[in-house]
Amino acid sequence: MKRILIVGGVAGGASAAARARRLSETAEIVMFERGEFVSFANCGLPYHIGGDIQDRSALLLQTPQSFKRRFNVDVRVFHDVIDIDKAGKTLLVRNLLTGEERCESYDQLLLSPGAAPIRPPFPGIDSPGVHTLRNIPDMDRILAALQRDDPRHVTVVGGGFIGLEMMEALHQRKLDVTLLELSDQVMAPVDREMANMLHARIREEGIDLRLRTGLSAIERQDGQPAQAASTGLRLTLSDGTRLDTDLLILAIGVKPETLLAAKAGLELGPRGGIKVDAGMRTSDPFIYAVGDAVEETDFVTGESVLIPLAGPANRQGRIAADNMLGRAETYKKTQGTAICKLFDLAVASTGLNEKRLLQLGLPFEKAYVHPGSHAGYYPGAHPVSLKLLFAPDGKIYGAQAIGKDGVDKRIDVLAVAQRAGLTVFDLQDLELTYAPPFGSAKDVINMAGFVASNHLKGDTLICHAAEVQARHPHQQVLDVRNGPELDKLGRIPDALHIPLDELRGRLDELPRDKELLISCQVGLRGHVACRLLSQHGFKVKNLSGGFKTWQMAVME
Repeated sequence: MKRILIVGGVAGGASAAARARRLSETAEIVMFERGEFVSFANCGLPYHIGGDIQDRSALLLQTPQSFKRRFNVDVRVFHDVIDIDKAGKTLLVRNLLTGEERCESYDQLLLSPGAAPIRPPFPGIDSPGVHTLRNIPDMDRILAALQRDDPRHVTVVGGGFIGLEMMEALHQRKLDVTLLELSDQVMAPVDREMANMLHARIREEGIDLRLRTGLSAIERQDGQPAQAASTGLRLTLSDGTRLDTDLLILAIGVKPETLLAAKAGLELGPRGGIKVDAGMRTSDPFIYAVGDAVEETDFVTGESVLIPLAGPANRQGRIAADNMLGRAETYKKTQGTAICKLFDLAVASTGLNEKRLLQLGLPFEKAYVHPGSHAGYYPGAHPVSLKLLFAPDGKIYGAQAIGKDGVDKRIDVLAVAQRAGLTVFDLQDLELTYAPPFGSAKDVINMAGFVASNHLKGDTLICHAAEVQARHPHQQVLDVRNGPELDKLGRIPDALHIPLDELRGRLDELPRDKELLISCQVGLRGHVACRLLSQHGFKVKNLSGGFKTWQMAVME
């Protein structure tokens, strides 16, 4: 009988335990968890704090008792694994309730320790009122502080997934919120011009968003009366200013929990995570590792990356269980496909962003489209702003999208297309569901494929906001929108204006010694103008995504 020990639950460890039992009724499976909760929905924690998920028990997916009943897995909570003896194939485990230590033998060992929130060594980092959010006890402490201290102002540090979700949850509780982000944008997986749409939406809600501003020190406010309800923190920020707040949420990021693995002599990867092969084996053939603690392989570049997402962790747990029980399965790399809710918007991405492509020095092209989420004549359609990144041969590098509706399915389609090895030329031909309440006869995905393919074929070359901003004397911007649009929506400085429907009759007003950079609102009329003008001998490029993308790019 094979004895499988699992260190850590939640996505990776719990998935591995359930899969192992489905494959073998005879294996002995024991799971050790240092905390109280073995399987919970950590992605749902901010939504319970904000009140969207009202029942706390809904976050508890499995208990030790339910695991035992359904899967005959021996789950031991409040048990901390403190040492691994690789040669003897044993663990030293401490019962945190009794202090007792004992050795446990294994035939196969799975490590799923996860990742811990980053807590930089700022002065005052351990002050009362400073919180992180990673598990159920963290959530409970935040809720208790909100109830006990009755704060009026909360500061969130970090504009990633957890930071944005906590910002929204606290705003939803009618608190004044300041969001600090050290970089020049929130939501690092998307590029700056896309993130600018999020910045505008955050500020619309009255949230104090401070970009390029980090945290330097924390201290308790002086002179507070003993009966003061709030914790009263005074923050020193990276720009030298001070900020008084009642509660502080650190959402700076996470780091892989590798102390146990490193102590055991398991090999770590270049980014500090546990190194595993495609079968999720560590440098010891009897020890596997999954989840946020391991380094994964990027789908596009093949390099080692740390991508702490629940989907990959679940799949890795399943693969590790298969291989521990004699199968030969491999993990097929990570694309980093993810989505985040921000008030009434969704922002999603897959693959590489432009920042990373520039760092890698890979040649790439990009295209923007802003079609409706479904047919415009059916009520409730909203724009989907999509950025597609691709190689000169049409290979899909990545995509980003923002909008109120239909963002998830477009990024999901592109994630599948990328994994399947499709190119931007294939996107034109994808047959996607259409009825007026759900989509358009030419879907957002098809439209992105048209724009990218037209550019690569040379039918309509595209340019971007940076080229328009830094245009040379031999270039001239031509805006083909209607007059009222310019008055209402704004215009690019020094642009000529001829409405598209008047263009054929006014060709003599255009300079033939200059390259024309054509702008409309979202790029569609610009494409029509480019085709018209190129056949009349003009040298032209279409501003991809039109004036809307230009606004996104120049917005502060």
